[in-house]
Amino acid sequence: MRNSARILGHSSGNLEAKIMFIGEAPGRLGADDTGIPFHGDRAGHNFEELLDFVGISREEIFITNAVLCNPKDSKGNNSPPKSIEIKNCSNYLKRQIDLINPKIVVTLGLNALKATKLIENHDLSLSTDIRTKNFWYKRILIPVYHPGQRAMIHRSMANQRSDYQFIAETIKNLEIKRPKYTNKIK
Repeated sequence: MRNSARILGHSSGNLEAKIMFIGEAPGRLGADDTGIPFHGDRAGHNFEELLDFVGISREEIFITNAVLCNPKDSKGNNSPPKSIEIKNCSNYLKRQIDLINPKIVVTLGLNALKATKLIENHDLSLSTDIRTKNFWYKRILIPVYHPGQRAMIHRSMANQRSDYQFIAETIKNLEIKRPKYTNKIK
């Protein structure tokens, strides 16, 4: 993936964010094209809708991925990152977490959850630990499903809305001061 664009920059969010979302990898039709994490494709639309539903603004979060560039198959389509690609990017993810120093880390899908395990070992899985608060790496780790269309087969939008309500309640219970923003990226 050495010739791929890396998606990490100002559009990833607030460097003082107390909430970090970790996705799988930039989508070919989303961040790989727009340069904005979770924006421009169906997963981005769903993510923005879920944030808006619970009143969380992009200006108060930081978004990154387990893999910083888009893994593609031989036809140029999105491909799930391989374990070696996740491992190769895990040190970058650890450095981002250390730099941003969020109180809450939300993993979006299985590959993001696997990536956190490389930073500090845990026994969490999506099937048993969805929408739970877990102490990890001196933070709270909340696993939720990826907002992409494939995940909707396993986790409906209604259930994902409940997941994001849980995230918002966790933020509220930690008494994290949140700026009042209502703007969405257009």
